[in-house]
Amino acid sequence: MGSYRMCVCFTRKYRITEAEPPSDVKDAFKKYSEGGNHMNADQLRQFLVEFQGDDATTVQDAQQIIEQIHHRRHHHHIPKFRRHSLTLDDFHHYLFSVDFNPPIMDKVHHDMTAPLSHYFIYTGHNSYLTGNQISSDCSDVPIIKALHKGVRVVELDIWPNSTKDDVHVLHGRTLTTPVELIKCLKSIKEHAFVASPYPVILTLEDHLTPDLQAKVAQMVTETFEEMLFCPESSEKLEEFPSPEEMKYKIIISTKPPKEYLQAKSNKENEDSSSFKRRDSNEDSRKTDTTEPANREDEEEYTSDSDASDSSGNNSKSSKNDRRREFNGDSDENNKSSSKIDRSLSGEPPEYLSIIAMHSGKPKGGLKEQLKVEVDKVTRLSLNEQKFEKAVTLHASQVVRFTQKNFLRVYPKASRIDSSNYKPLICWMHGVQMVALNMQGYGKSLWLMHGMFRANGGCGYVKKPEFLMSKGPDNQVFDPKAKLPVKKTLKVKVYMGDGWHLDFKQTHFDTYSPPDFYTRVGIAGVAADEIMKKTKKKEDNWTPVWEEEFTFPLTVPELALLRIEVKEYDMSEKDDFAGQTCLPISELKQGIRAIPLSDHKGEKYNSVRLLMRFQFV
Repeated sequence: MGSYRMCVCFTRKYRITEAEPPSDVKDAFKKYSEGGNHMNADQLRQFLVEFQGDDATTVQDAQQIIEQIHHRRHHHHIPKFRRHSLTLDDFHHYLFSVDFNPPIMDKVHHDMTAPLSHYFIYTGHNSYLTGNQISSDCSDVPIIKALHKGVRVVELDIWPNSTKDDVHVLHGRTLTTPVELIKCLKSIKEHAFVASPYPVILTLEDHLTPDLQAKVAQMVTETFEEMLFCPESSEKLEEFPSPEEMKYKIIISTKPPKEYLQAKSNKENEDSSSFKRRDSNEDSRKTDTTEPANREDEEEYTSDSDASDSSGNNSKSSKNDRRREFNGDSDENNKSSSKIDRSLSGEPPEYLSIIAMHSGKPKGGLKEQLKVEVDKVTRLSLNEQKFEKAVTLHASQVVRFTQKNFLRVYPKASRIDSSNYKPLICWMHGVQMVALNMQGYGKSLWLMHGMFRANGGCGYVKKPEFLMSKGPDNQVFDPKAKLPVKKTLKVKVYMGDGWHLDFKQTHFDTYSPPDFYTRVGIAGVAADEIMKKTKKKEDNWTPVWEEEFTFPLTVPELALLRIEVKEYDMSEKDDFAGQTCLPISELKQGIRAIPLSDHKGEKYNSVRLLMRFQFV
């Protein structure tokens, strides 16, 4: 019984009652129990196979379910003759249990033996930040949290400390407080494979001098030891191994050191007798020896401020000078002839030896950067704005590039509040590393959570075959093409429960029980996107809707089912009451219990919906 005070002398009382089973549940029980009051193990197995589509269920599985339901509900305090069957209430309890009747599979079931570039990979951006991009703390805690959620790509910005004798992780040229690199590395080693055995990729945004790069190489090799994946050759791999081959491995990805790139370029130019001398004005230009030796995301670096040194502080060098330095046109590259000689002699620098996945930006425009080289696999990083431009001008080329190479997309620099962009356009074009701020809660991150609930939540989702194939005329998938409906999903929203257990009585309304309604829809290609909603149920903690919706799908392989419950408020914005996103390719047919999460993506203890899914 709940009481709501209306005024000094008047109180409204409401009874929280358990809703009875929906009519579909009653009908299913009646059919499979053959009109009786109890359903035995064989009848339950028949229901699970025919109605729920769980084809592999045996009588022994069904009997185990019955025993578990009795143990949870009755603690074995029931007559012996009833211990091998379910009543209607038991049956309803089973269907409405998230533990017994989840909506998607919870085990890895995709082929994990294809090259790594054939997978969407759960990717974080600035993984060390606890809040906004300007003034929040840097810590290993958000890295640990991300790894526990199944994130497989962790990004670290590494800078010299104030005395330039050690390496810190921080967002440069901001007020973020640093954390020691070694602390982050140790935490990654300890927590990398808690949620998934598949490889963790560590992307480094490197702003270090060569001596500190050598120190990082030592830290990485000593911390990760045999976990570190190091190719035999310092050159780029022609094809990356599979997730299965690289279980429990750490992969380092960044740009190779500048002296290696310069020496390699010089050697190639000499071999082809086409070496071009630098302009004398550029040769005479002076540079700071502490200028960043390597930069992962050049656009982000140049857009954050007009100038910086390697400690993250402002300096007087111009933006144009810095761009020339990033292209290798600076005296810094000539200051260590011994390092260049080592590269030319075939002995790679230590730092180079730990880089398994080379990243870089070829000179030229987007078309040049998206060229596919037959004998190399590389990683290209673009901010969301450049990516939008790329898919506007070169959509087919982006898809072809991602069939072999890795593409990483990250938020634009102006998202200082750690908000996120829409990830679906990236997945539609085959982008493997869609980097989002894991602390940027909202719809975009909910979609990310939904995508990577697939394949047992292991952090790797096999791309649909149409993103990896080419037609007879070399054509590839076009997300904007008008396609026929491939399948139709019917969704029925029966009821919800659990809010009275997870929320205070007056959380939604001071004077009465909540008025819940559910929004259901599709996130996917433009033709599939839609949101619908149920009617609101007034003054009810356990609302019953029993409403059905139909969703035609042209690209079900990339579609996500969005579910959001809200509480109607007449005078203000409707209150949030839970959400989830589910990959449609993984949905189990039949009546399922859907657990809901809060706005951060953390699952509620009790709040859930009862829904039915049918593919026609």
